[in-house]
Amino acid sequence: MKKYLPLLGVVMAAVMLMCACSASAPAAVRVTALKGPTGIGMAQLMDQSAQNKAQGKYEFTVATSPDEVVSALASGSVDIAAVPVNLAASLYAKTEGKVKLAAVNALGVLYILEEGDTIHSVADLKGKTLYATGQGSTPEYVLNAILEKNGLTAGEDVTIEYKAEHDELSTLIASGEVALAMLPEPNVTAAMAKNENLRIALDLTTEWENLGLGTLVQGCIVARDEFLQQNPQAMQTFLEEYAASVSFVNGDPAAAGEMVVAAGIMPQAALATKAIPNCNIVCIQGDEMKAMASSTLQVLYDANPKSVGGAMPDDGFYYLP
Repeated sequence: MKKYLPLLGVVMAAVMLMCACSASAPAAVRVTALKGPTGIGMAQLMDQSAQNKAQGKYEFTVATSPDEVVSALASGSVDIAAVPVNLAASLYAKTEGKVKLAAVNALGVLYILEEGDTIHSVADLKGKTLYATGQGSTPEYVLNAILEKNGLTAGEDVTIEYKAEHDELSTLIASGEVALAMLPEPNVTAAMAKNENLRIALDLTTEWENLGLGTLVQGCIVARDEFLQQNPQAMQTFLEEYAASVSFVNGDPAAAGEMVVAAGIMPQAALATKAIPNCNIVCIQGDEMKAMASSTLQVLYDANPKSVGGAMPDDGFYYLP
């Protein structure tokens, strides 16, 4: 029996070493992307991660609505997420600073489509019924701000009919059931592919800029403050890889289109490829991020304080490592 004791000791030591290594192995960073423009920029990183070629270790999920992301962040089941910029500000207020803005990842993606040729300026919307999506989120607040700055009031000068889903409204205008609709990319491209009589009547990003309101920001990357405090290097690695992913997506929409479908962000590669150039996907960090985001949030706050959580976020909102 004695002759087996040294061997038993070696085995036990090996087991303990394996357990120690397992315990100290870095946990995967949990990232949630949204279907649509705010998630498209992650497609190549998601592909790299699936092939174990990413530098960081990630667990990706794709959400269909911002509400899913809110719940995940609030419960701590997600570390990093892509959300509308006004929702990021609201989360910062609601969680008392436990969620921070790390990067701007999508500029303006809103367009007004028309089957016809009557709308050439915001003023032309007066007396019209406009169908839209995004009630209670960035699209509604952006639209209302643009109308207000042009002397129009939503619900009075322009009748706004909201639909719950982008896909539903895209189908309605493509079929001719509605004549005027505000939609984000990639739903704009989807509708126009089905109905050659549709035209982009107004680019709301251009309208925003023409009013001197700065650069319109719609999507962003947020992270839990606890995660940021405990894993600064993992966050830095993610941001570097995410920036590279955005560059790849913008540089090769055809290849990215396939990845977008594989990731479950969009259903059709050809549609994704065609929509990507109009999705204004970016990865802007640091002081430039702060300046751009705060400018957009200020306009939204002035139009409706509730749109950003009731108060403008302070400097603590911005992750500036």
